[in-house]
Parts: sequence; C-alpha cells; structure tokens
Amino acid sequence: MAAAAEAKQFKYVILGGGVAAGYAAREFAKQGLNPGELAIISKEPVAPYERPALSKGYLFPQNAARLPGFHTCVGSGGERLLPEWYSEKGIELILSTEIVKADLASKTLTSATGATFAYEILLIATGSSVIKLTDFGVQGAESNNILYLRDIADAEKLVAAMQSKKDGKAVIVGGGYIGLELSAALKINNFDVTMVYPEPWCMPRLFTSGIAHFYEGYYANKGIKIVKGTVAVGFDADANGDVTAVKLKDGRVLEADIVIVGVGGRPLTALFKGQVADEKGGLKTDAFFETSVPGVYAIGDVATFPLKLYNEQRRVEHVDHARKSAEQAVRAIKAKESGESVAEYDYLPYFYSRSFEVAWQFYGDNVGDDVLFGDNDPASAKPKFGSYWVKDGKVVGVFLEGGSAEENQAIARVARAQPAVADVEALKQEGLEFAAKV
Repeated sequence: MAAAAEAKQFKYVILGGGVAAGYAAREFAKQGLNPGELAIISKEPVAPYERPALSKGYLFPQNAARLPGFHTCVGSGGERLLPEWYSEKGIELILSTEIVKADLASKTLTSATGATFAYEILLIATGSSVIKLTDFGVQGAESNNILYLRDIADAEKLVAAMQSKKDGKAVIVGGGYIGLELSAALKINNFDVTMVYPEPWCMPRLFTSGIAHFYEGYYANKGIKIVKGTVAVGFDADANGDVTAVKLKDGRVLEADIVIVGVGGRPLTALFKGQVADEKGGLKTDAFFETSVPGVYAIGDVATFPLKLYNEQRRVEHVDHARKSAEQAVRAIKAKESGESVAEYDYLPYFYSRSFEVAWQFYGDNVGDDVLFGDNDPASAKPKFGSYWVKDGKVVGVFLEGGSAEENQAIARVARAQPAVADVEALKQEGLEFAAKV
C-alpha cells in the first residue's frame, strides 16, 4: 500500500470560500504576500463571490447577474477578483474541497478525500449553513422544488425551477431577509406569491410593527399574499415527486409549484468544537478576530467578537461585517508579524435591503423605545420614513426607508454618536431633521 500523500503546506490558510475569504485574500495581497504562502480551501467550485447577488440580481427576469460578474470585491466598489487574479498573486484556490477534520493542535486540515493541508496561521471563514425543514423531519420536505438559497448551486436550482414552473404558484416560508427578497424576485418573474411566517409581522428581529406595516402593505399592493401566525407542517407532491401543496399548522392548504424556505442559518463551527472557546453560537474572538488558540482567527458569520460600541460580545450575520472583519484580521496578522499594532475593531452594525422600488438602511442597535417618523403609508407615491431607537435617553439605532446617500450617511453618524434626546415627542416631530444636525 502506498504511503499517504505528503501534506500540502502553506503559511496562511483561509478555510471557506465566501465573501470573507475574498476580502481577506485582497487584504493579504495589499499587505504583501509571497507566491505560495496563501491558500483558500472552499467546498464551492468557484472563486469567492458576493453572496447578496443571489437573492437580487441573479434572479432578474432580464439581464440577470451571472459569474464572473459578481466575484468579490465588486460588492463594495472594489476590483473584481477573477480566478486569474489569485493565480497572478500566487494564491492557491483549492476548490470543490470539503474539509472534514480540523486538528488545531497539529495545525492540519483533512479533506473528505483524505488530502491533508498544513498551515501556520488559519482563518476560519466557514460562514453559515441554511436550516432545512428536512432537519426537523417535516413531512414531505424532501419533495422536488422545495428550495433554499445559500450558494450559487442553490441559485441555479431556483432559476431552473422558475423556468420549468413558469408563471406558477410560489410559496415562501419565512418572513425574514430571504423571505422578503425572494418574494419580490418571484413576483417580478410573474409568479403568484404567498409568504408564510409564524411571527406577528415580517423581519421581527429588526422591524417594529410600524416599520413592518409599510412593507407588508407595500407587498400586498404588489399582489403578494401574506399568511401570518402559522407554519408549514407538511407538503404534498405529485407522482414525479414535485411539490404541489403546502400544509399549514392552522389547517389551510396552499397550492405550490415552488416552495422557497428561508428560516435562518447556523454558523458552521462543528469542526472546531471543543478545540476553541465559543460563545453565542460562534467562535469567541478578540478585537483582532484571533480565537483562544493562537494563530487561529475566525471572521464573518462564525465570529463572536467584542462589539466596542455596546461593550458586549456579539455575532453578526451580514455581508458588511464579513468584509470588514476579514480585512481587520489580515491587518492584525500582518501587523503582529512586523511587531506593529492595529486599532481594535470598532464596528457599527449595519443592515440594508432592496426590493421592488424600495430600499432601506439600518445602523446601530434596535433596543429601547422606538420612535417612528415620516410617511409609512404603503400606498404613498414616494414613501419616506424611519425609526429611532432611544435607550437611557440616547439614540442608539436608526432605520430609514427611501433615504438619499447623504441621509443614509447622516443616520450612520447618529447611530455612532448616540446623541442625547430630551424629548421623544419632539424627536418624532423633527424626524430626519434631527439626524441632519448631528
């Protein structure tokens, strides 16, 4: 029997091929890298790309986004890193490779095919996996055309289903980010769309009832049906195994040609269980994204890091943090090598979304009392409204729909500065004017 192949050795290994991996690679190249020092190991078959495109541009009926159009780092206005860029920089892209074992003590990773990779410094950028209804044994959940959206393979399956079930009935299970963005995408593609979610309103982790009132009304005006306060408990399928109906807990049955499930994700941390400190479902890091194991860093969705602004440990699942945490970790790694230091990560939480003709941004923290301002009538020709969150007499978070670039910058400044508010009623009357003065 032949001896096992020698481990491939690298100075730096990024495990995962998502947004964080692409931005980390760019930062390594910027900071100075020798050919052969860095490898990216990804189970996906393509170079890192901007994931938000999958729920937006990828699904457009005309001029849909396709690779190589949205490789990182175009999402933040940077250069598009094509596979050739990595080879030019001497970065090894090890694609279609699933790592099944990580031994942090011996600094080795082992793939499903038994290949081993040794590293000096590891960046864990594994992201999240999507929660599937089959995980809970939901009856009929393995039927065809019950789809999820996490990676490009999922997006291709969705596009194929949309083409085979043209102008059909789509049921979207979940009222969060994915639910709202995909309901809009399917509607634009002329599907009859119904959204189902158990909460009293959509996006409950971020939206207040006043904010949600607008989007639910806006979606209803676009012809999207919304069913709240119940969940999918089973599915019917035809002789081919294609889904035909969604059975709800309240007894209703919805016809469906396509079902898309968006009920959340789980950070992919299982490989490291018991080897690194964890907290709040993620791998616990310091302000430089180094874990409890020296030389092992965690970035993006999997990191639970000190959020300086609020003096607490937090895990953030958003593309903005995936990009910024990647850059911070690489700068910290390179600074440590040269005996220098970098500033601690000082992140301002940021979320945004676009669908149909509406687009919102949110900065800060949605805790305390919410103060709704502006015109949140779903029937308005040019809706513009927002909300401040006031805690301990200070504004800690701001949401704005329909803001200009300047106005969005203004609300970001407010969330960062946390100005004092003497009179909540006056704040409501002032609305966006308050932000403009900060």
